[in-house]
Amino acid sequence: MATLAFPILPTAPEPQQLPRNVEAEAAMLGAMMIDNRLADDLLDRLEPAHFYEPLHGRIFAAIRTLRSNDMLATPVTLRPMFDADEGMKELGGPSYLAGLTGSGAGLIGARQFATQIYDLAMLRALVTVGRTLVDRAMDTSEEVNPRAQIELAEEELFKVAGDGGAENSVKSFAQATTMAVKMAERALQSGGNLSGVTTGLESINGKIGGMHHSDLMILAGRPGMGKTSLATNIAFNAASRWMRDMRDGIAPADSVGAKVAFFSLEMSADQLATRILSEQSGISSESLRMGKISRAEFSRLASAAAELENLPLFIDDTGGLSIGALHTRVRRLQRRHNNEIGLVVVDYLQLLTGSARGSNENRVQEISEISRGLKTLAKDLNVPVLALSQLSRAVEQREDKRPMLSDLRESGSIEQDADMVWFVYREDYYVAAKEPKRPSEGDDSRTFDDHAKWAADMERVYGLAELIVAKQRHGATGKVTLKFDPTVTKFSDYAGY
Repeated sequence: MATLAFPILPTAPEPQQLPRNVEAEAAMLGAMMIDNRLADDLLDRLEPAHFYEPLHGRIFAAIRTLRSNDMLATPVTLRPMFDADEGMKELGGPSYLAGLTGSGAGLIGARQFATQIYDLAMLRALVTVGRTLVDRAMDTSEEVNPRAQIELAEEELFKVAGDGGAENSVKSFAQATTMAVKMAERALQSGGNLSGVTTGLESINGKIGGMHHSDLMILAGRPGMGKTSLATNIAFNAASRWMRDMRDGIAPADSVGAKVAFFSLEMSADQLATRILSEQSGISSESLRMGKISRAEFSRLASAAAELENLPLFIDDTGGLSIGALHTRVRRLQRRHNNEIGLVVVDYLQLLTGSARGSNENRVQEISEISRGLKTLAKDLNVPVLALSQLSRAVEQREDKRPMLSDLRESGSIEQDADMVWFVYREDYYVAAKEPKRPSEGDDSRTFDDHAKWAADMERVYGLAELIVAKQRHGATGKVTLKFDPTVTKFSDYAGY
């Protein structure tokens, strides 16, 4: 008689325990209470959240509080802080503190225990990120946006990787001086005046010494001043110098050029490319857009395009980026290009969004978060960040239209977070707007005189621009006179200055 075969249902797997070592936590805390010198060494390596057992995290925090007030941290001094602690009561009360110091076994391996506790905390954080990612991916009740989920996951992973980096950022004075000497040597080898990434403009390099790693530079100006043009010129100059140095066999570490990430939140990638092609071919960008070029000019354009085909300038024209998404995209570019992205340009700061949700959030606080985020990006990736910024309309109400630091729009934190603040100013823009009535036959002499005076003023300032260095942590403030060609939107050094 045949027997019926029933399928064997798989047994549900037992839930996996999160990575942890509670015994190592207990041993390290005991060692810290026995030897407070050891505690002082370990307090900066960990945070209370790194402990799996919540009570251990609270004990660690209490030890830190006592030591920060220059008090002994022992079971006796810690006891009053845990009289009402429910978690401590479950483990036998304050006598648990004395039990931690009972064996003294942790004294020898306390530093190794600290490393293991941190590593296990990172693994638990990774598990949390992974589970959250799965939950979000499975939830289709809201609008499905896989790319946004990927960027959010990357951002959370970066937070895990960046957590606890304080120990690695502490450098001895010998290490710091070695870095300073290398920077000076780089400046010497470049011919002087240049210890950072080149702007491609000798007059600016001479004023600021190049764009320094980890610096946040703010380039601000009123509409029509040419701040996007100047940023595009600088980005192109840095990228083309990098390309030339690599062709000449110069080591990447010794190059004063850079691979550039350009985040254009206002203009599209093809518009930026048109500007660069216009600059390099000498054909006006207006003629390029409207197709009003000759065959000879088209040949020149094609030649310039072929020459720039391998230019290490990467343009992201995604609109409405958040400061977190910007971090994610820069890090992604760094991974793709062997950590050789050496300059980040953001056009412009006010088009970024903060992490806060809702229309009622304070815009000033949001701009403060964005400026801090840009400075953090510069420091974390050790690259200069050039961010463009709008100016308030207060400039237009003054007789002298030259910008001041107080004109930075919406937040004083921009000035505070920036290592350098530059203003671009073109007097010819304002003089041109004041053109009096053009004289015609029959007008009186005053009309002719007024227009002649205006024409003389226009001739004096036409094609000139000022870069005002209003703040600089590394040197003096002041201004640099530049030449500006509006037909090809190109800034260059002014020989007559």
